Amino acid sequence: MSGETSSQESNGKVSRVIRIGTRKSQLARIQTDSVAEKLKGLYPDVHLEIVGMTTTGDKILDTALSKIGEKSLFTKELETALEKNEVDLVVHSLKDLPTTLPPGFTIGAVLKRENPHDAVVLHPKNMGKSLDTLPDKSVIGTSSLRRAAQLKKRFPHLEFKDIRGNLNTRLKKLDEKDDFSAIILAAAGLRRMGWDSRVSQILGPEDCMYAVGQGALAIEVRARDEDILEMVSVLHDPNTVLRCIAERAFLRRLEGGCSVPVAVHTEVKDSQLYLTGAVYSLDGSDSLKETMQTSIASDNKVEEQVDERVQRVGVTANNMPGPAQDAAEKLGLDLANLLLSKGAKEILTVARQLNDAR
Repeated sequence: MSGETSSQESNGKVSRVIRIGTRKSQLARIQTDSVAEKLKGLYPDVHLEIVGMTTTGDKILDTALSKIGEKSLFTKELETALEKNEVDLVVHSLKDLPTTLPPGFTIGAVLKRENPHDAVVLHPKNMGKSLDTLPDKSVIGTSSLRRAAQLKKRFPHLEFKDIRGNLNTRLKKLDEKDDFSAIILAAAGLRRMGWDSRVSQILGPEDCMYAVGQGALAIEVRARDEDILEMVSVLHDPNTVLRCIAERAFLRRLEGGCSVPVAVHTEVKDSQLYLTGAVYSLDGSDSLKETMQTSIASDNKVEEQVDERVQRVGVTANNMPGPAQDAAEKLGLDLANLLLSKGAKEILTVARQLNDAR
């Protein structure tokens, strides 16, 4: 392993030290600690050190994410540390990772997905209400173009305004001021923070489809570190991997990011992977949405010989059947191509231009 270190324990035994990079926010630390706990359970002889860092996205809090125009807002500093061998692996929220990773890096594990849907958190004075029953012109806080575009169309009586900061900051802004009647947050983050009681409403796909990779944690490693790759690969959750490969392939083909409203919904049922994908104009008035499916059943009679490490939209999952991963990636590409053939590029181009001009 590059940059490998070791420490001497009191019994004289030398234990290997693995350094895990993470953002410093409370949620990032909770997520990283959960990964460290899993690794410690699997590899008790390994000594884990957690290295906290502040990213560009954590520093710029007065600008909407969609306006900053940086693809790796929450990942760049962590990847720099990985490149310099200052850390051996990095824990991310998968939705923060661009669909094309810098050369030399790969996603070595995608963990079992938490609830990927969005949640409504109401101002204390609105308890008992829902988005449907909030008064006209109520202001809803969200930093996501994807959420705003879908919700503007679904709830035309509401107004939407940017809100930035980590989960703690956004909840504080909601509770201590009267600027917002409610805010929209990822259900997964609230659950990991132990704040389920703040969730007033979970938004189903008919109200608001989620972001690519939302709810899943990813472990990014140096692609050449085969032993680290091997170590983390046991944390892959097969269904989550296939769903997220399809979602990431869809987004990559559309050349989408946080500066355009793109949303997905995936499901694995009876060896079939279902992918629904949509693109929206900024106000949600113009949209395209389609669903496709593919078989991900693996033929146990076929024994694969993998000669090289294959990445699919940045994910390396050598312990999973290649054909199923290929089918998931193709599903994402096919659905994106279908939407592109119906005019998705035009909708996204206008959305991008309008967002830049705001």
